[in-house]
Amino acid sequence: MAAEPVRTRKRRLHLDEPFWAATRAITAPSIPTPSAKAWDVIIVGTGISGALMAEALSRHKRRILILDRRVPVRGSSLASTAMIQHEIDVPLHRLARQIGPDKAVRAWQRSVRAVKDLQALAGRLGIECDMQAKSALYLTGDEMGRRAMRSEFEARQDAGIASEYLDQAELGRRFRIDRTAAILSQASASANPAQLTAALLKVAAGRGAEIVSPCEITDLAETCDGVALATAEGSILTAGQTVFCTGYEFLPMMESRSHRITSTWALASHPRVARPDWLDGMLVWEAADPYLYFRTARDGRIIAGGEDSDAPEAYRDRARMQASARRIAAKLRAVCGVEIGAPAYVWAAPFGNTTDGLPIIDRVPGFRNAHAVMGFGGNGVTFSMIAAQIVAARIAGKSDSDEDLFAFR
Repeated sequence: MAAEPVRTRKRRLHLDEPFWAATRAITAPSIPTPSAKAWDVIIVGTGISGALMAEALSRHKRRILILDRRVPVRGSSLASTAMIQHEIDVPLHRLARQIGPDKAVRAWQRSVRAVKDLQALAGRLGIECDMQAKSALYLTGDEMGRRAMRSEFEARQDAGIASEYLDQAELGRRFRIDRTAAILSQASASANPAQLTAALLKVAAGRGAEIVSPCEITDLAETCDGVALATAEGSILTAGQTVFCTGYEFLPMMESRSHRITSTWALASHPRVARPDWLDGMLVWEAADPYLYFRTARDGRIIAGGEDSDAPEAYRDRARMQASARRIAAKLRAVCGVEIGAPAYVWAAPFGNTTDGLPIIDRVPGFRNAHAVMGFGGNGVTFSMIAAQIVAARIAGKSDSDEDLFAFR
């Protein structure tokens, strides 16, 4: 093992219980101790990234071990609002200036494809997780006005990403929202993230993968033919490949100025809130800082979030959580006239951003056979799908034409 032990960060991944914790079918089978010491692949993390990775890798005859220091499905994925967007946090026309037009277009196109692939996967596996195809309404705000929104629309059109530009009059007529402009697009979705994660883990387990919890990895080292992992219990596990899907509890060698941990807040209303008919088929968010985002669940609840703070520990403040929930509810009322009353659930969590809005999917620096998935950004579920595709191809000895977009930065 290394001279200095290498272990992932430890964070409290949500304050109070998110709405999804009260829903059914969010558990996955686990055992306390691995049945063997040597594996083909070890996946660390049982959130949505680890679950999608396990499903992708278990399609082939591999001995797969999935580890988590927590109970499965009880990390940051439980706090997700699961707005499965094709839209990346950094608008396409701005991303083109950051990383070049070709790479920006490929990143956005891959995001569109990933949402479709995820919906198809859930359908093919028969997963019941309230997966629904949805449109997305992106509103002007203090970060992007009418002219910038028009530029963004034109960039998406040039990239072949279907969308519709709505001026102020059209936006008011169709949605009764008073903003200077918006982009309406079709390629997004929503789901229950806990049910989706648990179901994917069950699929992998049904194919022979083993889920062990609790099990904490405290160190790792390259071997001549793979990776060795030390556990907090003092045992050594080996694998040909290992994939760290640990989200905001990332490995210290993945530290970089290109990403940061922030704080975010979310709420869920009581069921059957009075709302406009169009909202049930829509994800809504705004080009603002901090921005508001919201959608409905199938029972007529409003799921909303925002008020993000750059302070990485702010989410721990219970008084601030309640104040943020009040601001989110007030903004929701101002945007589309929806009055939710007292929320049924309010929660807070750490959140990860990157400077270009793209995830990090790459080998761990200094390792040939250890991989890291950091699906930071507003569409982490979408990025987790991309990560599963890229890493599965890499482990199979193949390349992915878009893997350069998500290299460690």
